[in-house]
Amino acid sequence: MRQLFILVCMVGTMAYSHIKLPAIFGNNMVLQQKAVVPIWGTNHPGEEVVVHGSWDNKKVRVVAGQDGKWKLKIQTPAAGGPYELTVDGADPEDKTVLHNVLIGEVWVCSGQSNMEFSMNQTDHAAEDIAAAKYPNIRLFTVQKNMSPTPQADCVGSWQPCSPETVPGFSAVAYFFGKKLHQEMNVPIGLIHTSWGGTEAELWTSEAKLKTLPDFRNALAKTGDAQRKYESDMKQWQESIHHADAGWDKWNKPNADDIDWKAAKVPAQWEQTDLPNFDGIAWYRATFAAPESWAGKAVTLSLGPIDDEDITWVNGRQVGANNNFQTVRQYVIPAGVVKAGLNSVAVRVTDTGGAGGIYGLPEQIYAEMDSRRVALTDWKIKVGADKKDLPPLPQVSVRPNSLLYNGMIAPILPYGIRGAIWYQGESNVGRAYQYRTLFPAMIENWREDWGEGAFPFYFVQIAPFAYGANDMSAELREAQLLTLKLANTGMAVISDVTGNVQDIHPKDKRDVGARLALWALAQTYGKKGFEYSGPLYKSYKVDGNRIIVTFDHAVGLMAKGGAPTGFTIAGSDKKFVPAQAEIHGDTVIVTSPNVPNAAAVRFSWSDAGVHNLCNAAGLPASPFRTDTWPGLTDGVKW
Repeated sequence: MRQLFILVCMVGTMAYSHIKLPAIFGNNMVLQQKAVVPIWGTNHPGEEVVVHGSWDNKKVRVVAGQDGKWKLKIQTPAAGGPYELTVDGADPEDKTVLHNVLIGEVWVCSGQSNMEFSMNQTDHAAEDIAAAKYPNIRLFTVQKNMSPTPQADCVGSWQPCSPETVPGFSAVAYFFGKKLHQEMNVPIGLIHTSWGGTEAELWTSEAKLKTLPDFRNALAKTGDAQRKYESDMKQWQESIHHADAGWDKWNKPNADDIDWKAAKVPAQWEQTDLPNFDGIAWYRATFAAPESWAGKAVTLSLGPIDDEDITWVNGRQVGANNNFQTVRQYVIPAGVVKAGLNSVAVRVTDTGGAGGIYGLPEQIYAEMDSRRVALTDWKIKVGADKKDLPPLPQVSVRPNSLLYNGMIAPILPYGIRGAIWYQGESNVGRAYQYRTLFPAMIENWREDWGEGAFPFYFVQIAPFAYGANDMSAELREAQLLTLKLANTGMAVISDVTGNVQDIHPKDKRDVGARLALWALAQTYGKKGFEYSGPLYKSYKVDGNRIIVTFDHAVGLMAKGGAPTGFTIAGSDKKFVPAQAEIHGDTVIVTSPNVPNAAAVRFSWSDAGVHNLCNAAGLPASPFRTDTWPGLTDGVKW
């Protein structure tokens, strides 16, 4: 299994045989209410496309460009539905009708593992899943995909929220959407696109990264290294053909496979009779196409393949990919599929760790016009052992933009209200750099979405025993400073951590709900409740005392006694534990060991869980009054 940032290559043929919509447009989708929303896709170059919604039946027309691409905008009404969205072409057969479409509020939900953390992993999973009967909340998960270039489409589908569809969905996203739905009584669309263990630069476009001094020079070197790696990989691919017994033979539809073994698909090789095997193995299978499919474009889905595949149908190459977590979905061009049995050949190359066609049985099929047929008669044969192959070229490129390209670009510029975000743990070691990187990423999304400064609400990372000399405090500070960016908000969750030895707090109810408070108050103008915990505003030195003032400090209090987590220092920059007293919306901090106070810090540690909050019970964000050099200052990508 390769490192996640390995180069991803996609080889395939796009046949503009009919109007095609990207996956983000489908049955059960939610369109943003009272907005002019983009609709886009492909068609025959130069041919007209007509789109209309059943809410007003107003037809909007556009002509596909020479590249086959088209885009238009339609006006949506106030929240409601269900409706139909119809996309017509010049050919009477080129008609797509999307059913059960709702109009409501649409949010993108992204980040790393704490956003990916699914409902079936939470504290009260069984109870919450059983109660998740909200058909007007719609769920869309973008299939994981890394790409070196921006992709036009993704794998995913809209699902009404139910106990059957919600278990694997993002828990933070669900609880956020549930709170909005209950408070506003409108349909909610949640687009979940996240990947655990990922850094913010992976979610930022390369063009935006090049505007940041910390990344500009590194990216210039990256380009040279990438080009050398691509050249080396091309030579390696050509050289392994000579060692592969099946190359240019076993891909042919009439290849002799009488001595091939029956294959278990899906399954990793380690779960079959190929334990500890690395190298090249070939699969063959068939699918039975109905008469109506003959000569037409058909989608072939194989699920994820570890590591690389090249895939043929009836001897015609239809796709290739070398990202072990990407679900393979290839378009079989018109003219390839015939009525009756069709042959599929898949050459899989694995260079380490697990290998094979794996995933779920329901991910493997051939499909046209919503009709699916299974692939059957799977067989397998080894083409070459890794020990007989030349050494694999090594990549020394720092990953950047791969998730922006593979998991954000495909949904741009779908009409949304805003975004929620839970990430930062993977950038702890470069927390000072995050001060510029994170705001740049937000600006990048806003610019490329074309929706202006849409709301962007994020979660401050939870206390966790990193063992990194309190570097995560600097990351939380970088997140706090990001609030200077217009139309942003931050949910503080230090009080719901539970276990500072676990980087994944299992209470996601409060996390989603606190993000929703920001949206309800700031985006939707709901009155009468607090949406933020106390946020540091200013300080004043008064002899041996430092007086700290807060915003969002109505009913400032400390749960269970005097405020904890405060430290104080003089000009020697040596912080010691301090006493703290609450006076109105201020906290007075002192220590008998610091007669000439200079600075205060609150909860300035990796795993600090402290008790300062406001009357709403929302905890205060960690902060410091000083600007003295930190542990991550100068640490670059």
